[in-house]
Amino acid sequence: MDPQQRHAPATMRNRDAIVALLERILPSSGLVLEIASGTGEHAVYFGKTFPDLTFQPSDPDPACCQSIAAWTKREAVANVLPPLQLDAQAGQWDIPKPAAILCINMVHISPWESSIGLFEKAGSLLDLDAPLYLYGPYLHADVETAPGNMDFERSLKSRDLRWGLRDVADMDALATRTGFVRESLTEMPANNISLVYRKHD
Repeated sequence: MDPQQRHAPATMRNRDAIVALLERILPSSGLVLEIASGTGEHAVYFGKTFPDLTFQPSDPDPACCQSIAAWTKREAVANVLPPLQLDAQAGQWDIPKPAAILCINMVHISPWESSIGLFEKAGSLLDLDAPLYLYGPYLHADVETAPGNMDFERSLKSRDLRWGLRDVADMDALATRTGFVRESLTEMPANNISLVYRKHD
């Protein structure tokens, strides 16, 4: 294995459940932007699964971008573009207009300002009805918070007080302010949740 390739064990556990949901919401063609791609393992798996789509991975961490490039090269996935070093809190993203945006396991390990930046930029980039997909652990009034997630919350706060599990109600309020409406909430394996938002008038 290329020493630049990073590995996230959770990717193997959640990727098929995520793909099953993405099959219902992604367009048949176009550019899909992934924010906070991390190791790049999701990007290459999605590229293999959806050969008619083009995937643009990104991450603010240069080491993650190196990992993404290494995984893409190893798997020889032609429809996964070279990674971009994008930061959700940056001023603007100088990128082509995507047909969909994915963001997996970023919201809880970043400051709230990153979520604000994500929605604001998605609102300026996406066309009407285009999907913004979020995945990760969230707090939700209708779903009992698993003990493991509460332990995870304490661990996150011990690493950075700005991090932590976000409440779906807060995500929905942010979505409303930036021109989105939540289409669905789907409970996923390992106490995670998928949220699908759509751009609207």
